[in-house]
Order: sequence, then structure tokens, then C-alpha cells
Amino acid sequence: MRLVFATRRSALALAQSRAFARSLEGAVPGLGLDELQLVTAGDRTQDKQLQDIGGKGLFIKELEEALLDGRAHLAVHSIKDVPATLAPGLVLACIPPREDPRDALVTRTGQKLAELPPGARVGTSSLRRAVSILAVRPDLKAEPIRGNVDTRLRKVQEGQFDAVVLALAGLRRLGWADRATEILSPEVSLPAIGQGALGIECRDGDAATLEALARLDDPEASICVSAERALMAAVDGSCRLPVAAYAVREGSELHLRGMLADPDGSNVRRGERRAAFPDAPREAERLGRDLGAELKRGTGPS
Repeated sequence: MRLVFATRRSALALAQSRAFARSLEGAVPGLGLDELQLVTAGDRTQDKQLQDIGGKGLFIKELEEALLDGRAHLAVHSIKDVPATLAPGLVLACIPPREDPRDALVTRTGQKLAELPPGARVGTSSLRRAVSILAVRPDLKAEPIRGNVDTRLRKVQEGQFDAVVLALAGLRRLGWADRATEILSPEVSLPAIGQGALGIECRDGDAATLEALARLDDPEASICVSAERALMAAVDGSCRLPVAAYAVREGSELHLRGMLADPDGSNVRRGERRAAFPDAPREAERLGRDLGAELKRGTGPS
């Protein structure tokens, strides 16, 4: 059996999608995979902020179109790029084991966050990261930055920025984990929803592809990501809203933390929930919806 997987053309997207493809071929005897590279609208437009051109769904639209028109059987996404609502006829069929979801700070001088001088320019395209960094260092300047991981690192090396905040998972998948100056704890920078996790999308009803993908689905990662994505749906999360959620298994419990702020970064609310670790993603969604509703009402502790 041969299947086609769709992927963005960036270095990170290719690295993570090819690694997943190798794992899937190893898990399914007789399976062969062919690669379909696509350039998305989010990749083509590098001179504007995502919230100004349509949000993070711009990184998956072309891949979903390839699924729907039959050019591809599955698409490999960073789950944090996937909106709460998928295109009709498509499903997230597989969440493989999750990479480290934390954020990483990369500085030009090797200084950590607490050591950066007042007024230092920190590049980030994420409202969530800007809110988090300024909460602990209000004397810094969080400024927009676009481009792939290598572009952002180069801008720091060239002195355009003093530091940049990136997903540690991306650095690891590219083999650049040693570039991280400091790994930021969730207490400092609560991760983006689904950060570190891949989401494998396919057509609903494509039995052969669904059966193959089931081999690599990680139940714990699926449950944690489902809780986070349910929170995102509850607060109508988008690139215009600073929102974060991080769910993790702690013994027999599921621990979910969330953060929500107004679009301008004000009125930051935080909250958390604990429950017995559920048996299925649907049960985790209730926890996410409840915490999301609390944060949206503004009743969570700040």
C-alpha cells in the first residue's frame, strides 16, 4: 500500500513530517509513503503579522485542500497551527508522542531572561509569548518577528534582536537544541495549545489511512491535547487572542493550566483544573471547556 503525505516546505515541517513518515512506515508492514510539498499562504506572506492576514489556519489550508481533492491521504501539522474547527470531511486521526512543549529563549549574548538589560528587544510573533515575557520583565520590548526558525535565529545573530522566543520542540527536531540559551518553565511562559505535538489529519471515512495512523496514536498525548484544544474552542481562541493551555499527566491525575488575556495583552487571567486521568479524549474535553469558560468569564485567579 502506498500513501501520500502532505507537508509544508519549511525546514522544520519537512524534518518533522519525514520523521513521522519513517515511523509510520516502520509501524505498518508493506506501507510506502510519498511526499507532497506545499507552500501555504502563511509561508508566502512574511511581512505581516498572522492576526492581520487570517490567523494560524493559513498554515494548513493548502494541505487540507490536498486531502479533500485526493492529492494526499494524510497531512502532517504542528497541532498548534490547527484551528479548533477542521474543514468538513476531515479528522485529526493521530496525535503521536509529544515532544517537549516548553518555550526556549535564544539570546545573542548568552544572557538568560533575568539577565537581559532593560529595553532589550525580544522577537516573537506570538501574543501569548509577548504577554508572558512582559509579565516577568515589563522593562523589555517584545517586538514582532516573522520567518522560519533559521531566519529568526539569524536575525538574533545579526543584532536585529537581542533575543527570540521559540518552541523548544522545533529546535530539537531540527537538531538545534544546543542553541537554546534558556528553557522557560510553564510558570514563566505557559506553552501554546498543542505545542510540541503533531496532528495528523486525513479524510473522515478513509478506512485504510485511519487504520494505518492508529498504529502511532499516543493515547496520553491525545488526551492532553484534546483538553487544551477544548479550552481553545471555549474561549474562541485565535491569533488575535493571547491564550495558552498546557495539560500533563501527573500520576493518576490530569493537570490542566490555562491563560487568557485581552487582545492588547491586558486583563490576564490564569486558572487550572485537576481531575482523574480520563480514559478517552472526549472526557478530557469537558475539563478544557470548563476551564475555558471560567477564563472567558474572567473569574480565574490572575
